[in-house]
Amino acid sequence: MTLEYVINTYGCLAIFLGTFIEGETVLITGGLAAQLGYLRLPFVILAAFAGSMCWDQLLFFIGRRHGRAVLDRFPRLQPRARQVMRMIERYRTPVLLVFPFVHGLRETSPIVIGMSRVRWIQFILLNSFAAVIWAVSLGFGGYLFGHALEIIIGDVKRYEMGGLIAIGSIAILILIITHWRSRFREAGNGEPPRPHAGS
Repeated sequence: MTLEYVINTYGCLAIFLGTFIEGETVLITGGLAAQLGYLRLPFVILAAFAGSMCWDQLLFFIGRRHGRAVLDRFPRLQPRARQVMRMIERYRTPVLLVFPFVHGLRETSPIVIGMSRVRWIQFILLNSFAAVIWAVSLGFGGYLFGHALEIIIGDVKRYEMGGLIAIGSIAILILIITHWRSRFREAGNGEPPRPHAGS
C-alpha cells in the first residue's frame, strides 16, 4: 500500500476528522498534499470547512446543555473559560469571528460561547464566515508552501514521505509543549481556579 493510495483514499476524510484535533497542521498538510497532486485543493478546503463547522457546533451545544459540568470535570479549562467569557461580554462579534484562528482558544471558546447569551443563529452565521476564511487561508497556505518548496528543491515528490512525517512530528511536539505549558501554568496559580458565574 503506497502513500499515494492512502492519501487518495482517506485524505479528505482524514482532514475532516483531523480538524477536530489539530486542525491547522492537518489543513496545511492537506494543502501540501494537494500541491503534490494527491488531493484536489477545493476538496481539501471543503473537508476542513465541514469538519470545523461540525466540531464547533457540537462544542457549542455541549456548552449550552452541559457547559458547567464540563468545566467542573476539567478544571484546567476554567481559567481560559473565564478569559473567553470576559472577552465575549465586551467584544462578542470579534470573538466569534477570531477564535478559530487563535491556538488554545479554539477548543474552549465554542463551549463557553454556548454557555453565554449568544444565540445559536448568530453563532452559526459568524462561525460559518470565520470557518470559510480559516479553511481557505490555511489550505492555500499549505499549497503555496509546497509550491515554494518545489521552486527551491525541485522534485518535491521525492521527499513527500519525509516531509509529511516531519510535519506530523512537529505537530506532536507542539501538542506536547502546549500540554506541559498549561500544566506548569496551572501549578503556578497555587490554587485551583474557580468557575465563572453562570450566565
